[in-house]
Amino acid sequence: MSGWQSARSVLCVRLDNMGDVLMSTPAMQALAESLPERRLTLLTSHSAAGLAPHLPMVSRVLPWDAPWARHGEAHAAPAPGPQIAACARWLARFRFDAAVIFTVYSQSPLPAAILCALAGIPLRLACCRENPYTLLSDWVPDTEPGTQPGPRPRHETQRQLDLVAHVGAIARDTRLRFRVLAPDRAAVAARLAAIRAGRSGPVVVVHPGASAPSRRWPPARFAQVAHALAVKAGAHVLVTGDAAERDIVRAVCAAAGHARVVPLAGALRLGEMGALLEAADLMVSNNTGPVHLAAALGTPVVDLYALTNPQHTPWQVPHRTLFADVPCRYCYKSLCPQGHHRCLEDVPAAHAVQAALALLGGNADGMPAVELPWPGAGMPHAGTAAAPARPDTAPAIPDAGSTNPVPHDEAAHVHPWH
Repeated sequence: MSGWQSARSVLCVRLDNMGDVLMSTPAMQALAESLPERRLTLLTSHSAAGLAPHLPMVSRVLPWDAPWARHGEAHAAPAPGPQIAACARWLARFRFDAAVIFTVYSQSPLPAAILCALAGIPLRLACCRENPYTLLSDWVPDTEPGTQPGPRPRHETQRQLDLVAHVGAIARDTRLRFRVLAPDRAAVAARLAAIRAGRSGPVVVVHPGASAPSRRWPPARFAQVAHALAVKAGAHVLVTGDAAERDIVRAVCAAAGHARVVPLAGALRLGEMGALLEAADLMVSNNTGPVHLAAALGTPVVDLYALTNPQHTPWQVPHRTLFADVPCRYCYKSLCPQGHHRCLEDVPAAHAVQAALALLGGNADGMPAVELPWPGAGMPHAGTAAAPARPDTAPAIPDAGSTNPVPHDEAAHVHPWH
């Protein structure tokens, strides 16, 4: 570890999505604070590079779409060998002292380790399941249990904190980080003032989209929740999404049928989305990037949590994760392999309304937290069975389906708000 004590220029490699980068921010903060005058550079995908002005611990962000990860729509990619060699030459110009490779346990760090070795970076740290030999100077054996009975896997954030602790970077504050800029805060304040029009009531952000269909709760249920919160809590419900999600946002708002339910698809830059979540009283969302953004800003979350991955629940923020336990849990797939999508389809809107009202009222015990199931842990079968269902007051509407073709591999998906 002695070399790390003098490593002032450190490359952090996190090549996937915005949510993954946000869950790595406590570890990156620990790296930045562990040595005076240390400067961090983040190598990440183009889709996550928009975080650059909002990461206070990072001095520079380098966008690069690695050929061993899929990014956006499928297209003919350049030959990977020359692409990797070109990136290595580019990185070599910065003369980094060390590199930390952040991965989820289902990813191999070895392609990134080869890249960093080619770039002449002498210290290379990562978790790895197989013996990397000289590809890593600092190897942390990967002992996550996968989906087998035994100890629960660590939260993604804890995994990265444990990784950097191996080289002496101990976090003083383990919260996620996102810096809200003053112009974004002012723009959102003006927008909220116009939406409120002098009316009181909490602000609730509803986010019905997600890059993978397996992580999408039916839009009809989001509409029922939006309607119920507007009626029961007098909430101003702002339905968000990117420009490609305008149709689903409009459908949710139309089905909700309430003047306080307002569509904002494609209306917010990333910084403004952060400012909106900072100002909001609650978020109701599929498990996707904005959930981690809300967690970074301390905003309570009702998380409609598809059981595709057990490691990405909201971190250190008041929340309720709602799911229905199924035998096929933790499939890591973008499309439900069984075709029934029951881990989300079986979650009634009434449970989300109850959880939202409890969090808005500061009464978290109104719907006690239910831990995600794990083999051998003696968990109840239904994750939403913590409280009885209450009748919905929203009109019944048909569920909206998705016609967007997507790859079957969860790791193939990249979305600006993943």
